[in-house]
Amino acid sequence: MRGEPPHSQSVGSGVMALDTGGIPEELRAHPDWKDVVPSVTDAPTLGDGLRIAREHSGRSLAELSSLTRVPTRYLTALEQNDFSTLPNRVFSIGYVRAYAGCLGLDEQLAVERFKRESPDPSVPLQAPVGVAFEEVRRYSPRLIAAGLALVIAVVGWNVFQRVSLMRAPQPSDLVSTPESWTLGAVPGQTAALSLTAPRAAPPDQTIPALYITPGLEEELTGIDPTSPEAMAAAAAGAQPVQRAFNPRGAIYGVSANASQVVIQARKAASLVVTMADGRVLFARQLAAGDAWRAPAGVAAMVDVSSHFADFDVYLNGEHAGTLTAEKTPLSQLDARAQVLARQAAAEVAARTQAAQAQAQAQALAQAEAQARAATVQPAMAVTPGG
Repeated sequence: MRGEPPHSQSVGSGVMALDTGGIPEELRAHPDWKDVVPSVTDAPTLGDGLRIAREHSGRSLAELSSLTRVPTRYLTALEQNDFSTLPNRVFSIGYVRAYAGCLGLDEQLAVERFKRESPDPSVPLQAPVGVAFEEVRRYSPRLIAAGLALVIAVVGWNVFQRVSLMRAPQPSDLVSTPESWTLGAVPGQTAALSLTAPRAAPPDQTIPALYITPGLEEELTGIDPTSPEAMAAAAAGAQPVQRAFNPRGAIYGVSANASQVVIQARKAASLVVTMADGRVLFARQLAAGDAWRAPAGVAAMVDVSSHFADFDVYLNGEHAGTLTAEKTPLSQLDARAQVLARQAAAEVAARTQAAQAQAQAQALAQAEAQARAATVQPAMAVTPGG
């Protein structure tokens, strides 16, 4: 229409004007001008401005709550200036911004008025602190001079101490060598001392003498320890103790319970064990001290090339010499081990039987002696007059 002002179309269409504060005064002075939404800065308080703007919009608190996603109780608290029921300050500022924007008000002006009317109590006001740049410039030469003086004083004191401790070399005050400094000399004794032969260390008195149960050793071994002849005969007939297997490196092969033959390398050498069908059972470059436990009852060939003397053979845990050929059947070593085991078992059985026979003979002799003593004592008890 011709008589309407330029802004009458937007006003009549129901669009709310933003509270930007930039509307010219000639438009406000027009007789048809009318503010659809009053400015938030014109209201007595922020809550009054929000309430007046909501009433002009014609919408309820529930509708605005669904648009802004702010609970109704918080919108009511903002309109009533009841800031104590609002959540923390960050959420409260967000609620004010959303509510003002939904009502067509200037969000920044509403937030600034909220901050003025509800100051943050957690941040107390403080006086400005700091040192003026002019003060620093005024006292900086003095501070630098004081620091340099302190450094010079410390360095000078250290130099003075070192110089004062330096002394020129002086001759010794000793006129003669003291008597106590002479090697082997004792003050007041001029005769030389002679040392005799070292004496044996005294016996250890903390270890008690070993107690041997009388008759136990004779019962177990069949040898009388008090008889020199029996001890000499036992020593002459005893088998020499062989050198036992001593692991000095890695041990390959089966476990100790499943093997009677152990081959140990004296030097670094290769050991190859092949089966009868050509399969390789074991092949490795052994280092000095490494050993291989052979499985029992396996038909295989031990091949050590030309270094057969560098391998020790242990049968049943005792040393049985070295390998005697480049290729040695494993069954041959197993047979030797079985023969030695049977011989050792036979010797143990023979010694046990001899010990038992000797014990039985001694028990029989002791019983006969007791019987004779029992018959002699009644005869001696009869008197001539009886």
